[in-house]
Amino acid sequence: MKEPKIRKIVTNLEEVFYEGGADMPIENGGKKSIKTVSVAAVIKNPYAGKWQEDLSELTEYGEYLGDLLARKGAELLGADAVETYGKGCLVGTDGELEHSSAMLHPKAGKPIRAAIGGGKSIIPSNEKVAGVGASLDISLHYKDAAFVRTHYGSFEVRVPDAPKADEIIMAVVLSDGGRPHATVNGVGRIGGLQKSEAKCEDGMH
Repeated sequence: MKEPKIRKIVTNLEEVFYEGGADMPIENGGKKSIKTVSVAAVIKNPYAGKWQEDLSELTEYGEYLGDLLARKGAELLGADAVETYGKGCLVGTDGELEHSSAMLHPKAGKPIRAAIGGGKSIIPSNEKVAGVGASLDISLHYKDAAFVRTHYGSFEVRVPDAPKADEIIMAVVLSDGGRPHATVNGVGRIGGLQKSEAKCEDGMH
């Protein structure tokens, strides 16, 4: 597996204790907060400024970073605690959108799942080409059943001095819960499939 040239890794850990006028309920798995972590790597884009038909080098980078970033995030949350996940890329302006897709889609998912001990649903992905300081809202959902409505969400990733024109940011986002106050007394406030009802067999329901 080919390793990318990493300029920096940026980690952001958010812990929500209070939202919408109320403390986080103890019913949320016995937790008093919801933690979400993003781990982003800023790497050199080997194809910046030139046409390259074969993007397999970036696919290898995605596999390597899927493992590295997810393991770092899981260390902060605890692999067994992870309920929600997502991934994304920001490509600098000398690159192209397909560079992001090469990193995210073919091989990144398997090591992310391995780092958190499983995950049956597809890992949501977001990507765009942008300049320095751009942000990316990475979509999230429940790792074992994508239709669990309480866990739909997003988390912003931004590195102030990246991506430079010849760089790519790849990020993995993990959370130990769904949205703050998505349930009251175990019942979803907007209905839909609940985590407790999910069969977690097909990655959807």
